[in-house]
Amino acid sequence: MNFLDGHLFPENQQPLIITAAPYAPGWQPSDFPEDIPVTMEAQIQKAVDCYNAGATVLHLHVRELDGKGSKRLSMFNELIAGVRNAVPDMIIQVGGSISFSPEDEGQAAKWLSDDTRHMLADLEPIPDQVTVTVNTSQMNVTDHAEDADFVGTSRETMALFNSYKDMTVPASPMWVEEHVRRLSAKGIQSAFQCYNVNSFESVERLMRRGFYKGPLFMNWVAIGGGMDTPSVYSLANFMRGVPDCAIVTVESNVRNVLPVNMMGIAMGLHVRCGTEDVLWNQRRTAKQSSVAQIEQLVRFSEDFGRDIATAQQAREISKIGVFYDSVEETLAAAGFAPNRNGATQGFLHKTQ
Repeated sequence: MNFLDGHLFPENQQPLIITAAPYAPGWQPSDFPEDIPVTMEAQIQKAVDCYNAGATVLHLHVRELDGKGSKRLSMFNELIAGVRNAVPDMIIQVGGSISFSPEDEGQAAKWLSDDTRHMLADLEPIPDQVTVTVNTSQMNVTDHAEDADFVGTSRETMALFNSYKDMTVPASPMWVEEHVRRLSAKGIQSAFQCYNVNSFESVERLMRRGFYKGPLFMNWVAIGGGMDTPSVYSLANFMRGVPDCAIVTVESNVRNVLPVNMMGIAMGLHVRCGTEDVLWNQRRTAKQSSVAQIEQLVRFSEDFGRDIATAQQAREISKIGVFYDSVEETLAAAGFAPNRNGATQGFLHKTQ
């Protein structure tokens, strides 16, 4: 992106889109029973509470009544329908690249097959977005955590801890191409999870080759452990290649969430928080609910002078429901240079 003079002034920035991730599939309900919802009614109410606090995007996972992460599309359908009815303007983003759910305490993580992951395009009612991982990667969510982050939680169990430590995200090129094709055919926007510059460049090639013809919506995922490092240097390096019209949300985990979000607020990017990413407040003196995390970001953004996006503004900024007819239109809408057209035109040359 081109960060011109004045880019840190709030009048030159978009209103802030806050993504809430309150369903915490990587934790057991017993890890934070006051905040992790289990019943369908409580899961719907959690979406309402996050919306009322200032979040306009809901990163959605589903639990069964026994507290385990659901792998049933019928449960996803029920929760999506319930959220649509309760907060119809909220952007629903299904966490679709992986589904992680310990079946029993200490048992290794079980991953959905590729065919089952493709079935996310069959959700009804359809969500606004599904997260799409690009390039198979290590996802060691314990890498930046400290022992104190897990005291009194399910991850004190070593076998369970090791299963999270050893996670990988399967996202081969052929799977990504087919997944994006199916989502787009249903009018579902791909929310690309970019773990570093390499995964961003792979998304760019998807667009240049015509596999994806929609707005460029990305999460920069900085959790270490095979993904980017939560550092101002890593973020700046990532953003250097991102085109001007991309929609970028910053995402981290454990106690990196707040400082990474503060960098995102200051830079004019968008943010994500919730118990999926962190259980604790910044001093680790108490656990902090998803709503409290959202309210904190609202206060900080208002102190910066940056407005919080309304639901309608979030939809317009994210270009929900928008798709393009050609590769050329897609690249231009994102702010990329056009594809090479002859031997003398490089990718950095934009046509007049």
